[in-house]
Amino acid sequence: MQASLRHARTAKLDIAYSDSGPPAGQPVLLLHGWPDSARAWASVAARLNAAGFRTIVPDLRGFGATRFVRDDIMRDGTGVALAHDAADLAAAIGLEHFDVVGHDWGARAAYTLAALFPERVRRISALALAFQPHGAFILPTNFEQARRFWYQWFMTLDDGPAAVRRDPKGFARIQWETWSPPGWYDDDEFEATARAFDNPDWAEVTLNGYRTRWCADTLSDPDYDRSRITLRTIDVIDVPTLMIQGGADQCDEPELSQGQEKHFSAGYRRLVLDGVGHFPPREAPEQVARALIEHLR
Repeated sequence: MQASLRHARTAKLDIAYSDSGPPAGQPVLLLHGWPDSARAWASVAARLNAAGFRTIVPDLRGFGATRFVRDDIMRDGTGVALAHDAADLAAAIGLEHFDVVGHDWGARAAYTLAALFPERVRRISALALAFQPHGAFILPTNFEQARRFWYQWFMTLDDGPAAVRRDPKGFARIQWETWSPPGWYDDDEFEATARAFDNPDWAEVTLNGYRTRWCADTLSDPDYDRSRITLRTIDVIDVPTLMIQGGADQCDEPELSQGQEKHFSAGYRRLVLDGVGHFPPREAPEQVARALIEHLR
């Protein structure tokens, strides 16, 4: 991605982001996942820019060069917090209406943005994650899927957080090694991406994002309580949606995103990429970009 890094100040964050493509082009927020960084969108963003779209690609809270503006702000890693960050960034750079494309954590933020701010979001695309009605996390009854979520259970153990803080890059690398078919990345790319995990808040945001799902004693930022209450009432998205699923995803079973049309009143298309794992923007950027251009136009 050729655009230089910019910064936008919000009430809680100094958000680092890149802004590339035609300045007057249709604006698209590209939100990366976990454990990943804004680098994930480089190839896709270049293709969108060539097609006339303006792409805004932030480092999520806890990643890269994005920083909290005060020490007393809770390091909330939930989808509601991420969605508010994206909406705040858009407001800070003067975007009243925009499209959102999100992968993994970014996909959750995209669904949440569409649920909470449908008047601002034109279209969304979610990669690798199915929509969760009412924002609810349901314990997998499928033991195979529960096994795939070992990393989430690990973070709920008494000594799990200390282990993640001690070796964040080692923890992240295991997910890269096991969530997709082998051979999709090299050591240099992982190391370049993993520099985003040097952020001093990466471990705390990560731990909060997962522990809040399963541990009743893990707190979330109370500033977002009203949005969480609203989200619990929503099981239908009123924004046109494209869901892109890797057919060989070893983190989230492809079947989890099947049959969700009833939750999308403005249209829902699901595209399955055969042989692609959990990281479609990196593994199949040309296919992803082609599908996005068709959807966003």
